[in-house]
Amino acid sequence: MSSEKAGKIENPLASGVQQGLIPQPCILVIFGAAGDLSWRKLMPAIYNLNMDGLLPSNFALCGFGIGAQGDGDTWLRERAKSGIEKFSRQPLVQSHYDDFERCVFYIEGSFNDAQAYSRLKAKLEELDQQFGIPGNRVFYFAVPPTVVEICVSRLKSEGMVLEEETATRFTRVIVEKPIGRDLESAKAVNAAVATAFQEEQTYRIDHYLGKETVQNMMVLRFANSIFEPLLNGKYIDHVQITVAEEEGVGTRVGYYEGVGALRDMVQNHLLQVLCMIAMEPPYSLAPNVVRDSKTEVLHCLRPFTPGDVERSVVRAQYIAGEVHGNVVPGYRREVTDFFSKIGKTAPTDSTTETFVAIRAYIDNWRWAGVPFYIRTGKRLPKRASEVAIQFKDVPQILFNANPDVPLDPNVLTVNIQPEEGLALRIGAKLPGPKVRIYPVKMDFNYQTGFGKDNPEAYERLILDVMAGDATLFMRRDQVEAAWRYLMPVLDAWENSRVRYLPEYRSGTWGPLEADRLIEADGRRWRLL
Repeated sequence: MSSEKAGKIENPLASGVQQGLIPQPCILVIFGAAGDLSWRKLMPAIYNLNMDGLLPSNFALCGFGIGAQGDGDTWLRERAKSGIEKFSRQPLVQSHYDDFERCVFYIEGSFNDAQAYSRLKAKLEELDQQFGIPGNRVFYFAVPPTVVEICVSRLKSEGMVLEEETATRFTRVIVEKPIGRDLESAKAVNAAVATAFQEEQTYRIDHYLGKETVQNMMVLRFANSIFEPLLNGKYIDHVQITVAEEEGVGTRVGYYEGVGALRDMVQNHLLQVLCMIAMEPPYSLAPNVVRDSKTEVLHCLRPFTPGDVERSVVRAQYIAGEVHGNVVPGYRREVTDFFSKIGKTAPTDSTTETFVAIRAYIDNWRWAGVPFYIRTGKRLPKRASEVAIQFKDVPQILFNANPDVPLDPNVLTVNIQPEEGLALRIGAKLPGPKVRIYPVKMDFNYQTGFGKDNPEAYERLILDVMAGDATLFMRRDQVEAAWRYLMPVLDAWENSRVRYLPEYRSGTWGPLEADRLIEADGRRWRLL
């Protein structure tokens, strides 16, 4: 695959957090290439990297799995093309696609088929010769965690994993979330990967960490002297982290049932975002130094007691409602319909949560006493993700002297999606002879500010793996620390044996119980 930018890479997407890292020649092997993730995200990401001239000049992509129809290479290329046409941030340009598809191949076989791995090994060695690749491999496990162990075992038995990286050769593995469904299963997945791959070879991916605004949290804090001195319990009243999804579970019922919002969103995405906004300044941008600072936040999260779970955690399930004028079914109806279509018995009275709200505390010197309110849910009024840092009220003197008409607080907002940007709400005087204070917003939008679309998260993260930059990937101890924090919640839910969860109508902002959670502290959820 051609690249016009060999050598020094000027595009900031390709530079990684550590300046000067360059993606190395390699073969990207996608396990589960016939799946939805590959179709919607991975293939378009690779195509966009090729469009931008950021892939290494010696590169090939090989899919592995079952599901091909007819000739595997042709089938995967056509499937990739349909995904690019539908989901790519850049339009399909035939000349670039021709360059892309000549490097795309497929090996058909089940994940437990030893002969399929032998065919894969032979194909990769053939591609090394064809594309001038020095044996470098990136294995992407876009598969359920239950099959990770067998994939690792087969790769190791076939001799496709280098024991350690050298200056000229590497083998790396990308492990897609979810990494387990609880602490014990996460440890099992990590242990399975560790039987063949060193920690330095392992990249546990969370695509939220590849989003520009999430990365920009470090820049916001540590490259601007006006913010960092204020981000502590002396000046901050509370922090709200929201990930709102407009869609229901849709075609993901088979995965989502029994998993729920806590495992699907909080354990990885939201806790990682919390770490980015709350971490202490790292002493360098070396990957492990940055990850050490984030891991310290997880260790400082106040553990939940059973009483805390009851007081500080809310779970709920959406019921039928109206979204943009369309009537949509409730979660339990979607579960019943899904299992009926595949000829299986639907779970009775599902208690899988589609909404979670949490009041969390970080017990360290910086954040002591500052509540972090986290919420995420499906079938909410709009798709929006943000971090809102609310400053403490000014004293009730001068312009804030009237307790019946208090001033609106200052709020620093990081908008993660759909429109990435930053905003700061301040008070300003309305024009006129009277002194009247009105909240105004100082707003920065990435697209209008820089004049182009931001790269997709998977583009950045895949490129970082090729360059060997692990800064934006989760380390083993991070994953397990996040699970350890949430296990008391999962255990309390399991022991409660409730048959019905609190409910919220589709198209609303969640259950009344979530409002009561934050209003008990004299605060309110932000309107997005």
